[in-house]
Amino acid sequence: MKHKLIFAECCPNHGEKILANTELLHLSRADFEREVLNSEVPAVVDFYADWCGPCRVVSPVIESLSREYAGRAKFVKVDIDENQELAARYEVMSIPTVMIFKGGNVVDTVVGAVPAQVYRRRIDVALDGR
Repeated sequence: MKHKLIFAECCPNHGEKILANTELLHLSRADFEREVLNSEVPAVVDFYADWCGPCRVVSPVIESLSREYAGRAKFVKVDIDENQELAARYEVMSIPTVMIFKGGNVVDTVVGAVPAQVYRRRIDVALDGR
């Protein structure tokens, strides 16, 4: 499980700093239930593998969205090579696969690398409850 935070300049002329999330929480089977299924906010789960080229394209998009939706949705990553049981349980057949969970259930799934606005629309629907 990794969670890395760094300071990023927001106002270079004034020297003000903000906290920026540069790495998402990486989950294992042991903490999936607590962090995703029991989450009080929608959880966006990025199923990926280190060797997957399209996953490396999606990763910065998901990280950017995690900052945009901070406090309204939770964003996590699951390495399918290290968590094959989770990948099988949720029938992840191709990566990247991004699933949105709400109330412990999958409410949406996006397979493949897509633009940020596609994820944004799907997350907004989960937040609005439509």
